[in-house]
Amino acid sequence: MTRKANKVLQQSGVIPYRINDGKVEVLLITTRSRQGWVIPKGGLCKGMSPHDSAAKEAWEEAGVVGRVTTEELGNYKYRKRGNTYQVNLFLLPVEIILEDWPEATARERKWLEVNQAAELVKETSLKKIIQNSWKIDQYMTNI
Repeated sequence: MTRKANKVLQQSGVIPYRINDGKVEVLLITTRSRQGWVIPKGGLCKGMSPHDSAAKEAWEEAGVVGRVTTEELGNYKYRKRGNTYQVNLFLLPVEIILEDWPEATARERKWLEVNQAAELVKETSLKKIIQNSWKIDQYMTNI
């Protein structure tokens, strides 16, 4: 019997952040089942760039809006229901936090300091990307 080659499905996502009292805070959201903490991510939307698609996911899943960076921060892979996904990540400096958004009843959100956020996410490579807060600081100096 031959094994079928697994296709890696592409997604894009954001690490939403803000500066609060001089410290970088990252926004995490729960999965729909509320079993874990993740970042906003989803499939690439037809006709949209990866960073624009990521911005749409941030609005839908976390209720945050801002100008997503066009430079990819990094990527990680995860498995779900027999599929492998690769998520290309972008930074989202949050400008607006909405009180009502499409998935408000399906998810919780929480602002955390960088190291706390890294501790809560499950995927090791995502932890490392979140911990690289120097990239956030580097981005902030280029604004």
